[in-house]
Amino acid sequence: MLKGHPKGLLVAFFANMGERFGFYTMVAIFILFLQAKYGMNAAAASQVYGIFMFFVYFFPLLGGIIADRVLGFSKTISIGLVVMFVGYMMLAIPSPMNQGFGLVVSALAVIALGTGLFKGNLQALVGKMYEPPEYAAKRDRAFSIFYMGINVGAMLAPTAAEMISNWILAKKSFFYDAHIPALANQFLNGELKDPGHYLSIAQAQDASVTLSTLGNFSQAYINQLSQSYHYAFSIACFSLIISMLIFWLFRKYYKDADYMVGSQSKQAQPAHVETLTPTQTRDRLIALGLVYFVVIFFWMSFHQNGVTMTYFARDYTQPSVGKFTNLWFDLFGLLPIFFAAIGGYFTLRKSSSPKLRIGGLVGAVFFLILAWLRYRSYGEVNPFTPQKFQHFNPFFIVALTPVVVAIFSWLNTRGKDPSAPRKIGIGMLITAAGFLILVLSSIGLPSPKELSGQVAPAASLVSPYWLISTYLTLTIAELFLSPMGISFVAKVAPPKYKGLMQGGWFAATALGNYLLSVIGYFWMRVPLWALWTILVVCCLLSATFIFSVMKRLERATQS
Repeated sequence: MLKGHPKGLLVAFFANMGERFGFYTMVAIFILFLQAKYGMNAAAASQVYGIFMFFVYFFPLLGGIIADRVLGFSKTISIGLVVMFVGYMMLAIPSPMNQGFGLVVSALAVIALGTGLFKGNLQALVGKMYEPPEYAAKRDRAFSIFYMGINVGAMLAPTAAEMISNWILAKKSFFYDAHIPALANQFLNGELKDPGHYLSIAQAQDASVTLSTLGNFSQAYINQLSQSYHYAFSIACFSLIISMLIFWLFRKYYKDADYMVGSQSKQAQPAHVETLTPTQTRDRLIALGLVYFVVIFFWMSFHQNGVTMTYFARDYTQPSVGKFTNLWFDLFGLLPIFFAAIGGYFTLRKSSSPKLRIGGLVGAVFFLILAWLRYRSYGEVNPFTPQKFQHFNPFFIVALTPVVVAIFSWLNTRGKDPSAPRKIGIGMLITAAGFLILVLSSIGLPSPKELSGQVAPAASLVSPYWLISTYLTLTIAELFLSPMGISFVAKVAPPKYKGLMQGGWFAATALGNYLLSVIGYFWMRVPLWALWTILVVCCLLSATFIFSVMKRLERATQS
């Protein structure tokens, strides 16, 4: 899969993987953290999350300008890594219940700024690696591989967050219960109508709790849960150190791509820098603007995984599963199956050498044994936390990327590979299908307003496979849209605007993320099926739009 690619791709792959591991560790629990520690309702928590994500994806526009005009890519990326490290350190500082919100907001601002300096410019650097003619044909596949690095880190993040959170809770003999944060905050605020029900839940944590001590328990549980989240945030600091080391120690593999168009420095610019007429530049910028408009609605829909889909996981899905289903929620069981499948592939592949076949067979058997032993360790009933759903998207990305790359490569050899804009349109249609699954799963369920922010009764809890199926479908959509969109920007952006246009992609993503809060606003105001239907309609309209301007977009890629 990496044959014929520049070595700098692997440097970017692993540097990005470390940074994304830290970021998604935070994202997996952030909305839960806001609601638990500060007692925020769904709309308020969604607003904070949406504003943060807006700036995370808006600041790459600033980062692109700085890289294009002042510092170049590697210096801007390096500064971004340091700034993010400082932000995560601030976020990891613990504080009691309802305190320290100002520090949290400041930390988010610093993280967003650092991400803006890092994210878009790393992608622009990868794009420049593929400007030489010998690499140009591999650009789409390169971004698919690069994108997989993002998701290897993201795949591990929810498990890491859960493990450290459970460890900190266990220090006070607590365990995670999704019911408690909302009930505890309502009780402390004098808003709980039925404290008897809450008391029975609290006594499962501590049998000595009485109605008179329920307030003390609530404070203690929320404080310990909040501390567990702060400790989970600190993981990002360690992952960023790894990213820094990778990016700095292996600079020689990407330094040839680190140049500024129009620079008067001694560093010679490559001979392959493209020159465009003013008309060609204008047409390309318009094409990019049209694509940016469409991706706004994709990210508004897709990033519901951190907001409304997390609420759905917490309030409407079964909190425990049997042995087989638990495999999906346990990376230590799921990954051995994945590696066994890879071993089986090399065993059965016709072009594999005898040694590779034997190695593949041994590996497949070894990992299947590990998976079986892990399976045997499960109980008949296995609880899981809502954030565990967050690992499905990155896992599916990692598992499906080689398949998608192989399919697109096969189509390319036959001259039938869809253009990047056409793949984006197909991705929007698949996204609509993903939320249609949630529409079907939500018919007949009580609305969030009826639940008043609490978990649905047992009779209204649905199988986690509804949400797993949605994550699978959205992942396929993402593979059609996101790496192809990044590749499209890298290919079409005029040379002197490379960093700026990657920043423009993220600015569109930023607007989509801000619109997250609009959907979050409707969480307590419309039936569940209607909420998901809004997203289905938005995706279908976006797909219709991009197919209506397809000829113009495809001409831009050819000019």
